[in-house]
Amino acid sequence: MFVLGLQGSPRIKGNTSLLLSAFLAEAQRLGARTHQVHVARQNISPCLECGTCEKDGFCAVDDDMQRIYPLLWQADIIVMATPVFFYGPTAQMKALIDRSQALWGRRYVHKLVDPGRKWRRGFLLSLGATRGKNLFDGVKLTARYFFDAVGATFEGSLTYRQIEAEGDLARHPTALSDAKEQARTLVTPLFKRKKVLFACTENACRSQMAGAFAQSLAGDRIEAESAGSSPAEEVNPVMEEVMAEKGIDMAFRRPKSLEEAGRRLGTPDLIITMGCEEACPLFPGVLSQEWELPDPSGKSIDFMRQVRDDIEERVNRYIEREL
Repeated sequence: MFVLGLQGSPRIKGNTSLLLSAFLAEAQRLGARTHQVHVARQNISPCLECGTCEKDGFCAVDDDMQRIYPLLWQADIIVMATPVFFYGPTAQMKALIDRSQALWGRRYVHKLVDPGRKWRRGFLLSLGATRGKNLFDGVKLTARYFFDAVGATFEGSLTYRQIEAEGDLARHPTALSDAKEQARTLVTPLFKRKKVLFACTENACRSQMAGAFAQSLAGDRIEAESAGSSPAEEVNPVMEEVMAEKGIDMAFRRPKSLEEAGRRLGTPDLIITMGCEEACPLFPGVLSQEWELPDPSGKSIDFMRQVRDDIEERVNRYIEREL
């Protein structure tokens, strides 16, 4: 399980960072894999409103945002943390939010759904210096639409007024414990999922499709990961095309080794191999199954479609039988 924290304050070690760090530390203590992005330290240009993302489905600006898009779609939980600047997020966070238009375009213009969308959760942490009644209205509304754009359900927020000077948050009677409790609330149910690793040779076609179908159909009950014994440089574009025909978005994916998948997933409950029998020795004692599926790499698009449909049927049968 992966929790992504977006820290939007220009003060790298300020109150906002302290609040987010408490959340992530508790998630990690419980067993989650966590990563914190200090947004102010990233090279993220403002949106140019060039229209490329809606036309082509990708942002044309080559900067650090290209590294953040995959993180947003890998995450099970996304935590947006920002102080309030003029009733909204910081300029640095707002640039990241605006650039998420690329993901909005893939969903609402290109009609593609990333496999984790139904199960991904978003949460807001925010601090403000004043006591204003409507202090957090703007940032909450922005967060709601940001999470929708990146494919997450807005689960709520923790907000605190009159937090400005160094040490203000640490002196707050409940803020840090609130963050830890919220982390437990969001993270704990996800640990009940069965961990399934789909493995093939290149992790460019078969295992990628199987993992995506499992995540899309039962991401609340399966933590799916995929890998290859000899990973390719990139996923197969024909595979991406045939999955798009099913409405499933395979963008921002890359082949992974079995070792990397193990670091992400931990010890799986089940390994399903597809021409990758050497996967099992990496996880001694773990139950494994072999799905006899031909390698569609280099074959026609119709052949890729046949393999895709076979995989979808097998994943559906597995879900109905085992979960």
